[in-house]
Amino acid sequence: MIVAIVLARGGSKGIPKKNIIDFCGKPLMAWTIEHCAKGGADLVYVSSDSEEILAVGEQYGALPIRRPLEISGDTASSESGWLHALSVIEDVVSDVDWILAPQVTSPLREIGDITGAINLAQTNEFDSLFSATVVEDFCLWRKSKNGLESFSYDYRDRKPRQLFEKTILENGSFYLFRPYILKEHNNRLANRIGYFLLDRFKSFQIDSKEDIRIAKSIMIEFGLDK
Repeated sequence: MIVAIVLARGGSKGIPKKNIIDFCGKPLMAWTIEHCAKGGADLVYVSSDSEEILAVGEQYGALPIRRPLEISGDTASSESGWLHALSVIEDVVSDVDWILAPQVTSPLREIGDITGAINLAQTNEFDSLFSATVVEDFCLWRKSKNGLESFSYDYRDRKPRQLFEKTILENGSFYLFRPYILKEHNNRLANRIGYFLLDRFKSFQIDSKEDIRIAKSIMIEFGLDK
């Protein structure tokens, strides 16, 4: 059985009630719930410390899990939320084979992306998998004690774009992992790790009010709001 766990805390400093703001005609969280439910998840749960968020989740077919306040703060890890939710789920569901863990603030995906990732994970004998995007000619710098230094390339020997090594970017849209991976490693990724490629524009995440406008434009332009 494939179980989706949607983490959606009530507190959000940058965008109040971020997980349930209107986004292209639906609460933001609704897009992710529908992607999971229609993409292959057998059950979809929403884990939250907010009764309002849980109620919205139920409106769109998700089952509620009340997340304890001690693991609902800004510094709480996603792994702590998934572990708590899994313990609740396994009290009523004994055959959880995969956990699908999507990010609400990454709504620019399609149902087929979820389906494709599930098929890839199952047919390639992976234990965990992340959504990704191919990055080309990504020129990254960082601050050091000597000033700035380039670390994804050598600025002294700049190559043509076509010769840059392609890099796989973990974009956070969703993860798939076996329950034992989470329990044994307290991590979403371990053992045989795979990735599922998304189109580059699907990597955009909503972290600010400006991001909402940009993400809406992308969703409408690429027809993902249908």
